[in-house]
Amino acid sequence: MSDTSHQIEVERVQTGVRIEKRLLKVLKGLAELKDMSLGDLLEGIVLHSFEGKAPFSQATLGQIDQLRELYGLTLRAKDSHQLKERR
Repeated sequence: MSDTSHQIEVERVQTGVRIEKRLLKVLKGLAELKDMSLGDLLEGIVLHSFEGKAPFSQATLGQIDQLRELYGLTLRAKDSHQLKERR
């Protein structure tokens, strides 16, 4: 998937991030479709967003829509500041 002719060496750390269950399923499914690790996918999403760039092509957005439907993910960006942990 990625261009290996110019690789940049980085130091990665293990982290214990809590994330909404269905969102994680969609992310894991997308990483699997793209043959990459979940960490690599998240790094790419974040680096694109830091530069105000869209991380996904139209084709990938279609795959995401299918995964969202499969896993029942109805949350949208507007919901991001309204999420409350279930007790």
